[in-house]
Amino acid sequence: MDGLEAVELRLSEVLEDNDSFRFDSEYFKKEYLKEDAHKNKFKNIYLEKLAFITDGQHGYHEVDEHSNISHITAKNTKSWFADIINADKLAQWVDDKNKRSSLAINDILFSTRGTVGQCSIVTKEVLPANIDQDLVRINIIDNSITPYYLLAYLNSTFGQDWAKRNSSGMVQQGISISKMKSLRLPILSWNIQLKIEELIKLAHKKLEESKSDYQQSETLLLTELDLINLKPSTENIAIKSFSESFGNSGRLDSEYYQPKYDELIEKIKLTTYDSLKNIVSIKKSIEPGSEAYQETGIPFVRVSNLNKFEITQPSIHLSAGLFDKEELEKLQPKKDTILLSKDGTVGIAYTVKDETNIITSGALLHLTLKNDNIRPEYLTLVLNSLVVQMQSERDAAGSIIKHWKPSEIEEVLIPIIDLDLQIQIEQKIKASFKLKAESKELLDLAKQAVETAIEQDEAAAIKLIEAYEG
Repeated sequence: MDGLEAVELRLSEVLEDNDSFRFDSEYFKKEYLKEDAHKNKFKNIYLEKLAFITDGQHGYHEVDEHSNISHITAKNTKSWFADIINADKLAQWVDDKNKRSSLAINDILFSTRGTVGQCSIVTKEVLPANIDQDLVRINIIDNSITPYYLLAYLNSTFGQDWAKRNSSGMVQQGISISKMKSLRLPILSWNIQLKIEELIKLAHKKLEESKSDYQQSETLLLTELDLINLKPSTENIAIKSFSESFGNSGRLDSEYYQPKYDELIEKIKLTTYDSLKNIVSIKKSIEPGSEAYQETGIPFVRVSNLNKFEITQPSIHLSAGLFDKEELEKLQPKKDTILLSKDGTVGIAYTVKDETNIITSGALLHLTLKNDNIRPEYLTLVLNSLVVQMQSERDAAGSIIKHWKPSEIEEVLIPIIDLDLQIQIEQKIKASFKLKAESKELLDLAKQAVETAIEQDEAAAIKLIEAYEG
């Protein structure tokens, strides 16, 4: 029995809010019980008393590209603010039939399947929209809480641990609607709730300003290249000689020769340009295999952890013992290295901001600039723009699982604009990333304020907020 961790509970404590009648040790971890004790210092109210809670339509969802109604899924709730990035457009009749799940400003969305516990708030930028069955819509109907406090609570350690504790399922973890309704929310004072709301609203403002700066950098680029009003041709017939087609590219698939790609290349060739292989050194990373994956160690970044704005925290790690010091040094991307995805979701580019302690998967190439004539943030913007996205679309077409060959990536055409304008674009991008970082700081503070108020007291939480503001 040495080293065995055990807790002793009364039957009434075991059954409290335990409508699933769980008796396993995972449900009664010491940290969960400690959190319960902290929450019990406050008045707790069941979420169903505070909000209308529903999931979205189950089954078939008709897509209509002419509709203005966004179909929000779990992938659109990964941050604190819901988005419509890559969201389908939902047929009007689906929204009409499911008004209960038609979203409104300040609704809270919570993922109940897959990655359980992703939580975000609905802002005006998202609407009109509706959700699928893997999300719940939480619409506050009681004036004792603000939606922003609920958002911060669900994203805090208390909310995330509650989600872990109450998830169930063998193949895919999930939380039922009834379980969501039975969540007990500790009610903090209105004063601290409003302070938390102010932090989150300011974070959202900075995030929108960040997006604006990034869009301005894209506009500067496309205007300079005379691509700002480019409307790719929808024509799907091209007549090519053998030397112009297979003899040149080695490709026979018709998708590769769509006129829109020729139009883009002609535009690029009106500028100063070069092949990517002449601009950067391209290095492959490794793929150690799933048997090497573990929960702790060196973070292992895959395509799913990468977008053009950030590297998200991976859940998979590798043992440092797999590599010697010299090999590890070569594998870890350095400051200003550009990561570029070649498998799955191809063509995602991100500039590494600082020295790292990560290893990337074999699906991510490391690009290192050969000279100072091109700025790293400028090249990354070009790689993420339609200038290169259309080239990657052309090259990777024709396969079920997208794969962009390194030999094709080497030949990608990159327009090279005046260095002064590159620097101007880079400044816009850096300003965008600075605002995004400030937004994240504010969200982390809001979460920490909730945790401090519950674990210590509200005075300590207010002191924490005021120290940041000062």
